[in-house]
Amino acid sequence: MTAPLTLTTGHHPDGRPLLTAHGEIDLTTIAEFGAALATAVGDGRPVVVDLTGVDYLDSGAINALFTHADHLHLIVNPLLMSAMTVSGLTTLVTIEQSTTQA
Repeated sequence: MTAPLTLTTGHHPDGRPLLTAHGEIDLTTIAEFGAALATAVGDGRPVVVDLTGVDYLDSGAINALFTHADHLHLIVNPLLMSAMTVSGLTTLVTIEQSTTQA
């Protein structure tokens, strides 16, 4: 069963827009995540996407992140680092591994 996805917006301590996700990003939640991501990068400013509370994402989520790679700074749950590396996102996006897990 998919963990419900919760998305919140705000500002990172350095002033950049912040999109925080909790839950799973998969086929049932990708439209919501993609729309929130597109809105967050709408003005072209760099956006921090905090995926610390996400313990699963599928290829649709990876594709959504690739679409906006030029504008993202990711904070990820350590469980997601292998997906970030294998997908190649680590070569396009600044990714920091969180010190806490979901």
